[in-house]
Amino acid sequence: QVQLVESGGGSVQAGGSLTLSCATTGFTYATYCLGWFRQTPGKEREGVAALDSEGQTTYADAVKGRFTISQDSVKNTIYLRMNSLKPEDTAMYYCVAGLLWTGTICEEGRNFAFWGQGTQVTVSS
Repeated sequence: QVQLVESGGGSVQAGGSLTLSCATTGFTYATYCLGWFRQTPGKEREGVAALDSEGQTTYADAVKGRFTISQDSVKNTIYLRMNSLKPEDTAMYYCVAGLLWTGTICEEGRNFAFWGQGTQVTVSS
């Protein structure tokens, strides 16, 4: 059974930084796509970043240059480092994971099979 558990959310002032973590269990696939989504009440969920099993990353335009997705394979943990945070980054952030089938692309807006419960990030101006 695959489980994703996020942590690290909180409140921060604009310009500040946060690092989100996502501990994974039961996700043991050789080729995969990992990522982060976010959602604000009343808005559609938005893919933020993605990382594939080859180490390639993609980012939404809104976070390019400010956010970094990474993983620690030993700890089975996915990270999202968020710098220069803005009030518009306020959202519930979800960790996601899925298989990467041959011929498919790992990108932040794709469908993912597995989702965490989310961690809230609030950025004040």
